[in-house]
Amino acid sequence: MSRVAIIGAGFAGLTAAYDLARAGHSVTVFEAAPQVGGLAAGFRGAGWDWSLEKFYHHIFQSDRDILELVTQVGAEDLLFFTKAVSGMWDAKQGWYELGGIVPLLTFPLLPLQDRLRQAFVGAWMKGLKVLNRWQHLEQVTTEQYLQRTMGKRVYETVWKPVLEGKFGPYASEINAAWFWARIVSRTFKLGYFRGGFQAFADRVAAAVRNQGATIKLNAPVQRLEPQADGGWHVLTADSVEAFDQVLSTTSPSLLRRMTPELPASYTAKLESLKSLGAVVLTVALDRSLTNGMYWMNMNKERFPFLALVEHTQMIDKRHYNGQHLVYLGDYLEPSHEYFQLTPEQLLERFLPALTLVNKDFDRSWIQGYWLHRETYAQPVVPVNHSRSIPPLATPLPGLWWASMSQVYPWDRGTNFAVEIGRRVAQEMLKQPQMAPAHALTPS
Repeated sequence: MSRVAIIGAGFAGLTAAYDLARAGHSVTVFEAAPQVGGLAAGFRGAGWDWSLEKFYHHIFQSDRDILELVTQVGAEDLLFFTKAVSGMWDAKQGWYELGGIVPLLTFPLLPLQDRLRQAFVGAWMKGLKVLNRWQHLEQVTTEQYLQRTMGKRVYETVWKPVLEGKFGPYASEINAAWFWARIVSRTFKLGYFRGGFQAFADRVAAAVRNQGATIKLNAPVQRLEPQADGGWHVLTADSVEAFDQVLSTTSPSLLRRMTPELPASYTAKLESLKSLGAVVLTVALDRSLTNGMYWMNMNKERFPFLALVEHTQMIDKRHYNGQHLVYLGDYLEPSHEYFQLTPEQLLERFLPALTLVNKDFDRSWIQGYWLHRETYAQPVVPVNHSRSIPPLATPLPGLWWASMSQVYPWDRGTNFAVEIGRRVAQEMLKQPQMAPAHALTPS
């Protein structure tokens, strides 16, 4: 039996902890926050029955890995699927639905031949998934690929605003494999958990503890020290503990800071991984803002944020004391001023845009607001990105790293956090000193 430390209690860390503990190892999870869940963790307003994610979340019917985990930890009672309307905002005519075949084929901002062309390319991409023939797509940018296949008009109207909004200065660098993965991994029905993703994260954490593992909250790790005997010391503000193996599920920058002994060549590879942060202002209103739309991609030439998500168009407002909850979110470089503004300042910046969405909007509708920020939230994936991804095993014996930067070509999300957590656990268990004490079976 090996002693294993896991840094981070998001879904990657929790899944790895679950698998390693089931294999008979002594596992301790260190989490800096007061709760598990990572980027999917939630918060509660006054009178709410359910928690709400700090950063908007849902899953898809095709999310095989998280669905398997739901079954393994006995959380089927929490999960349900529903339909919600998604679309894009046009500066001249308001919002248009895009979530489905019929809305796509009747989209009025494109002529029929462009709509058909876009639908054909989407079907072709799904065929590439069946054949597992996506690799050539990473050799060309999304901009180049979509203009060549869907046409310049489709790209300029539908996809360019999405890319520029999501990736900012990196929009023209994003490879087409990322776009392919985004298209083929999504379904029209969306999944959510009764009580919010926090309820599911707590259920997974309970299953981890039932396997004998320890989860330490409010325990940020300050240092990872390699030892001469091949082991590791994990240092927090309150303790120094010895482990045989360490798995970090943190950002690349935090891994570098915690482990200065990493070789310069590996550190350079970590530094080459670009990413953006997330800023999300959640506003509680006394009435609906969109009157039907769950998700809208906004054109950032007109709006000060990328996404407007009215959560209570997907989930009944009765779980949130009757309030209508709206996310106003953006992906930005950590140096952006939104990471320094106060909640009040950011609200003032965003308020005029809400009148563009609903001409009747008035400040008196607001019943509360909350601001959440994270500097590591969206990896940037340029051409031939696969060559830049570090392996799960670092050059230092016994130190592993699993992050959203390594789930490529898939986009970050809870499903792929579960997948990489499970994958790194399997890689660790292949080590002679980590061979499972007993076979893993569903529980």
